[in-house]
Amino acid sequence: MSADASIPRLTRRGFLGLAAVGGAFALSACATVDQGPAYIEPPEDLGPSFGSYVTMYGPMYDEGFEIPAVPIERMDAQFLRQVVRDPTGEPAGTIVVDTSSHFLYLVLGGGQAMRYGVGLGRAGFEWAGRANVQWKQKWPKWTPPKEMIARQPELAKYSEENGGMPPGLDNPLGARALYIFQNGEDTLYRVHGSPEWSSIGKSVSSGCVRLMNQDIIDLYDRVPGQAPILVTSGIGMS
Repeated sequence: MSADASIPRLTRRGFLGLAAVGGAFALSACATVDQGPAYIEPPEDLGPSFGSYVTMYGPMYDEGFEIPAVPIERMDAQFLRQVVRDPTGEPAGTIVVDTSSHFLYLVLGGGQAMRYGVGLGRAGFEWAGRANVQWKQKWPKWTPPKEMIARQPELAKYSEENGGMPPGLDNPLGARALYIFQNGEDTLYRVHGSPEWSSIGKSVSSGCVRLMNQDIIDLYDRVPGQAPILVTSGIGMS
């Protein structure tokens, strides 16, 4: 799905100075296999009220961490953050993950949605339905599951008993994590950041729903606590 062609475009110049706007629980399987996408020339600009892609995906200093720029010239342009006509029909403030297209929508209201590209792993396809963002975490810890440690003994130092992997640029959960609960129960489904920009738009070996760190920070700042989320394979198939 492409961006709404009726939305006027801004020049890079117009918003060059605009910055990307905006635990104990840890996703148990979020390591990925890095696969570089084919080169596709990205669009230069966004719709109203947004800066250029160069600024949006440029380097960031966040909570004491320096997040590197995303090489957008190597990204498939459809997976860059953009405002689109809302295809979901959901109320404003709802997050919709369409696993069939590798898109996450945040419904803005007024017939529009913010669309983000996502990467998916096996866990990203294992749960679907309606739930809520129970809580959010900046720079979360990561704890690999016992099954993963059995396959990769070198990860034992990040076990639950050892306190998990500390937050940081190499942490598979990235800069932010949204923890999804249904009827008060943890679904073990997470929407989180990732340093592996090249996994966006792909299905890799493990993990749930990952966004580029610049995008998860933007989403985190827009999403209130208890925000509703719908995970589906195909819009309109809830």
